Amino acid sequence: MNKLLCADRFRTYSITQLCREFSCTARALRFYEDQGLLAPRRRQMQRVYSYKDRARLRLVVQGRSVGLSLAEIRHLLETYDDQGEAAQNMLALRLFRQRLDALRTESSQIDTAIDTLSQAIAHLSSERTTAAA
Repeated sequence: MNKLLCADRFRTYSITQLCREFSCTARALRFYEDQGLLAPRRRQMQRVYSYKDRARLRLVVQGRSVGLSLAEIRHLLETYDDQGEAAQNMLALRLFRQRLDALRTESSQIDTAIDTLSQAIAHLSSERTTAAA
């Protein structure tokens, strides 16, 4: 194993470092901890995040950014813990396809709403112009 990769596995992170890296708040990290998604160690009163916590946080942040629920993210993390990377990847593929389908449906609905509103605006604008004349 590469010495750099091995050293990274023993590196720890403060809440401030992770908040800065992932553009999130300390409150969000504490919430994810309360939800069982992160499990930092304690050094006196400070939370100390491991390489694994950082990787889990990356998955949480990325999952939330594409609209996955915390339950779905938790399932992904638990699948990795219980069954390994291959099982997690299969689950992720299924969840990602479902989410992509949902986003495509939402996009289509939004396009329809935009068209309807645009037509209504054009109609109302032309009535206003006609009434003013």
